Amino acid sequence: MAMYTSQKQPRSSRADLADRLGLPDLRGSGRFVTANVIDSFGNGMMMSFVVVFFARTTRVPLIEVGAALTLGQLFAVPAPALIGALVDRYGPRRVVVTGNLVSAAGFGAYLLAESTWQIVLAALVVQLGANAYWTSSSALVVLAAKEGERPRWFAFLRALRNIGSGAGGAGAALAVSIASSAGLRAVVTVNAVTFLLAAWLIGTWRPRKDPTDGAAGSRATRPESPTGYLGVLRDRAYLRLVAVNLVFVLAAMAPTVLLAVYLTENLRAGAWLVGVLVVINTALVASLQTISARWTGHRRAGRLLVLGTLLNALAFLVFASLIGLPGWAVTAGAVLAMVVFTAAEILRTAPVSELSVAMASERALGRYLAVFQLSWTIGGAVAPLLFTSLLSHGPTWPWIFLAVISVLAVPAMSGFDRNTR
Repeated sequence: MAMYTSQKQPRSSRADLADRLGLPDLRGSGRFVTANVIDSFGNGMMMSFVVVFFARTTRVPLIEVGAALTLGQLFAVPAPALIGALVDRYGPRRVVVTGNLVSAAGFGAYLLAESTWQIVLAALVVQLGANAYWTSSSALVVLAAKEGERPRWFAFLRALRNIGSGAGGAGAALAVSIASSAGLRAVVTVNAVTFLLAAWLIGTWRPRKDPTDGAAGSRATRPESPTGYLGVLRDRAYLRLVAVNLVFVLAAMAPTVLLAVYLTENLRAGAWLVGVLVVINTALVASLQTISARWTGHRRAGRLLVLGTLLNALAFLVFASLIGLPGWAVTAGAVLAMVVFTAAEILRTAPVSELSVAMASERALGRYLAVFQLSWTIGGAVAPLLFTSLLSHGPTWPWIFLAVISVLAVPAMSGFDRNTR
C-alpha cells in the first residue's frame, strides 16, 4: 500500500502544479498541442521575411512585391464564409487538416514564384490555408476541452503561439543572416514541411469529443438546421461581439504596424527600443497568460473585456503623451505603456475567444466563427492604411483614435454574459 501511494504522489503533484499554472487537462491532446506549436513556429518563421524573400529571390520590384502580397490576401477575404459552412458539415478537424495541406502547397509555390502574378497566386493559396486554420481553431478547442476548461485552453494556446512565433522568427533571422537567399529558401522549405507535419498530427488526433465520429454525430452536423448565415446576421448580440473584437484587432495591430515608425520617426528613439518592447510583450504573454486564466476563470467574461478595453485606452494615451519628452522619459513611458497594453491583451484574449464560442449556436458553430473571423480579416486589411493616414495628420492621432474607440466599445459589451448558450 505504501508503494502504491508513493507511485501516485508525483502524478498528483504534477496535476496540482498544472492547476496553479492555469493549464488545462492536456491528456489525450498531445498531438493537438504539438500541431499548434508547429503552426506557430512556421508562421513566426515567415511573418517578418515574406517581402524580403521575394525581393531577394525574384526580379520583381519591391513595390510590386508588396502589392502582390496584398492582392493575394484581398482575394482570400471571402474564404471564411465558405470555410464556416464546411466546418459545420465536415467538422473542424478535417477542415484544419485540409487548410494545413493548402498552406504547405502555398509555401511550396513561394519557391517557384518568379513573376508578380505568381506571387499573387502563392499568397492567395497561403492565405486560404491560414483562413481555414483560424476559422476552425476555436472549434478545435471545443473538441479538446473538458467542461469549464475552454478559457484555460484559449489562454494556453495563446501562450504557446507567442513562444512558437518568437522561436520561429529567431530561427528565420539566424538562417537569413548566415546564408542570405539560400537561407530564405531553407526557411520557406522548412515552413512547408511544418504544415505537412501539423496536418498529420491533427489528422491522427482523436479528441475527447468529435461530432464527425459516429452516425449520430454526423447527423448533428449536417446542414438540415435552418440556421445559416442569415441566422448569424440576425443575431445582434453576436454581431456586437464581432464589432468589439474589431476594436481589439485594431489595437493588436498597433505594435506591428504603428509602433516602430512612431518610436523611430516621430520620437527619434533607437530601433533597439522597438525590439525591447516586443520582447516584453512576448515574454509577459508567454509567462502570464495561463496564470491569468486561472485567476480570472471564475469572473464574468464581459467584465474582463471591459477591464482589458479600458487598460488598452490607458496604454494608448500613455503612448500619445510621449511626444516632446526627453529620451529617458520616452524609454520609461514606452515600457510602461507596453506593460499596460500587454496586461490588457492577457485579460481579453481568453474571454473574447470563449464568448465567440459560447454565444454561438452549436448547430452553426462554423458559420458563427467564420463571421467572427471577419473581424480579424477586415482589421488586418484596414489597419496599415488607417494608421498611416492618421499619422499623416500628426503623430498622436492614431493613439488618440485607438483610445477613443476603446472607450466607445465598452457600452457594446453590455449583456454578453447573458447571451451565452
